[in-house]
Amino acid sequence: MATATFQQPFSVNAHLNDHSRLLLPKVELSTVNFPANAEFSRLNFYPSFPSTSSSKEYAGHVRSIPNVDGSTKEKVPTPMLDMIKNPMHLKNLTPKELKQLADDIRSELSFMMSQTQKSFKASLSVVELTVAIHHVFHAPVDKILWDIEDQTYPHKLLTGRRPLVSALSEGNGLGSSTRCCESDFDPFGAGHGCSSISSGLGMAVARDLKGKRDRIVAVISNETTMAGQVYEAMSNAGYLDSNLVVILNDSRHTLQPKLEQTPKTSVNALSSTLSKLQSSKIFRRFREIAKVLTKRIGGGMHEWAAKIDEYARGMMGPPGSTLFEELGLYYIGPVDGHKIEDLLCVLHEVASLDSMGPVLVHVITKEEPGVEYNTIKTSNENYTESEKDEDIVVVHAGMGMEAPFQFLKNKLQDKFFDVGMAEQHAVTFSAGLSCGGLKPFCIIPSAFLQRAYDQVVHDVDRQKIPVRFAITSAGLVGSDGPTHSGAFDITFMSCLPNMIVMAPSDETELARMVTTAACIDDRPVCFRYPRGAMAKLNPDPCIIEPIEIGKGKILIEGKDIALLGYGSMVQNCLRAHSLLSKLGVDVTVADARFCKPLDINLVRMLCKNHAFLITVEEGSIGGFGAHVAQFISLDGQLDAGIKWRPITLPDNYIEGAVPKDQLALAGLSGNHIAATALSLLGRTRDALLIMC
Repeated sequence: MATATFQQPFSVNAHLNDHSRLLLPKVELSTVNFPANAEFSRLNFYPSFPSTSSSKEYAGHVRSIPNVDGSTKEKVPTPMLDMIKNPMHLKNLTPKELKQLADDIRSELSFMMSQTQKSFKASLSVVELTVAIHHVFHAPVDKILWDIEDQTYPHKLLTGRRPLVSALSEGNGLGSSTRCCESDFDPFGAGHGCSSISSGLGMAVARDLKGKRDRIVAVISNETTMAGQVYEAMSNAGYLDSNLVVILNDSRHTLQPKLEQTPKTSVNALSSTLSKLQSSKIFRRFREIAKVLTKRIGGGMHEWAAKIDEYARGMMGPPGSTLFEELGLYYIGPVDGHKIEDLLCVLHEVASLDSMGPVLVHVITKEEPGVEYNTIKTSNENYTESEKDEDIVVVHAGMGMEAPFQFLKNKLQDKFFDVGMAEQHAVTFSAGLSCGGLKPFCIIPSAFLQRAYDQVVHDVDRQKIPVRFAITSAGLVGSDGPTHSGAFDITFMSCLPNMIVMAPSDETELARMVTTAACIDDRPVCFRYPRGAMAKLNPDPCIIEPIEIGKGKILIEGKDIALLGYGSMVQNCLRAHSLLSKLGVDVTVADARFCKPLDINLVRMLCKNHAFLITVEEGSIGGFGAHVAQFISLDGQLDAGIKWRPITLPDNYIEGAVPKDQLALAGLSGNHIAATALSLLGRTRDALLIMC
């Protein structure tokens, strides 16, 4: 494994996989040349200065195949799963057979996990729950909704999509999202989280208004309970009182390490019995009768009885269960999520109630070990605690956390705040930290930053508060598909009046942009980079200076045509240059660095010295290319004769695939850029040949 190490004020120790767009393959006439064979690297925000202390080694991890000899894990037979083509085939199975089916699903997912880099631990935690749901409810007539895609693979295996799920081990197959158009068993898209209760409530109200009787089941998880929309939806569900089943998959996961030492919600014989009692028809009808009688008695009897009921049920339930009651949901639980018999008993009772209002079933599950990792070492990292910038803090938001950020979290400890899927809070929290005199770096994946755009506009940009946004997973994201794709951040961030918007073309530029962001204290700034590349902080006098705001650079000078790349697409421009140079085309390649403020002197010079200009970005229409077009139009460059062509992501969602195939599908590969240049030069035949 190769390692690319760049000493920086925020140094880069990069371990990147073959698909990283910040690594440039060895091409002719390139001014940047990195090996493309590594795993991942880290983004760190504290400078580390030379000291006499010995260097330390820090380890990251990569997944390993279970077999010691490196051979492929043999697939375990799954006879029960082989019989299931759709959920109807579960209806006549006994609890023992359902348990065997759950074991087969777990074996199937474990085998896939051994063949791919994808973790299925969230899906492994809901295997028995998924089997029980499909045994009790009648999908697709009954609607089953999921909050996050990571939990849906057992659901997909049981609803006729086993071949597509299995194809994931071959690098293709289902994308990351469970879309309503993908199958009749998916009434609403899953992927970005927090949507299942809101959409389920909408379907429940529509059902009631149309006089139908189908049942709606919304499954949520620990991660999504961090987001405010979940509680907004619960509150509205309690008010509307429509029949709705909410299942909370509690995998006992917490973002706060200090809470990991607190007592966990226990599931034992007593709690199991109480859960069955709470869900039973007799108990529910008794409560309904009691409500009617106390209302007739009057004199405050109904309110008094309701308080006693709430208090008694709060005593029986785990800590926090009364929150759901306060929101208007009838709480049942906790239920052991790995005991088929208990799940069937409770869900059968819940499904049999014709008039129950919203119900929350609290299911306790255990996340099984996911991706296992082998050690990758990065060394020569010296830290001098007394020379840190004490004002730098990090706020992390989004679904899950990459291993490098976990390393950073462990290092920064109380100065690293992981707020989970609470992106709106993360942005405004960062603004408050800045107002308090600190220097917050707000790390949010591009797709999740979309959820906090109102806060970015009003709580940060409008007030010119210096929050530094590190936008991760920008552009296409491989097998995670459109759900996690970062296609829009260039457009929606660059339209803000006070925002500085930049993107690095390689690891060195990334580290310098971190340094640049740390130096900006009068306005917000953001920088984006693709999945798989991050930087660390080590000072080096040679490259410690921040980048001049709004200053791009020319990498290679030519005369026939100019390629102006933004961010990681600079590398593909260099690939196109290599191809075109072999065909006798003299190409200029420039790195824009900044979308806003745009380097107008660089753009003007490119227009003056070339007849053709191509802008290239891994973002949607309306981003970097639109800013260039605005300038050259107002500056009269179009009138002067420059022929300009933008290359952006197409105006559609690109499904999950390996990154190389996604870029080719989007028309952003080096070959596509070269073909566009040849077409502009009138060499149509060569353009067609280069795409063959």
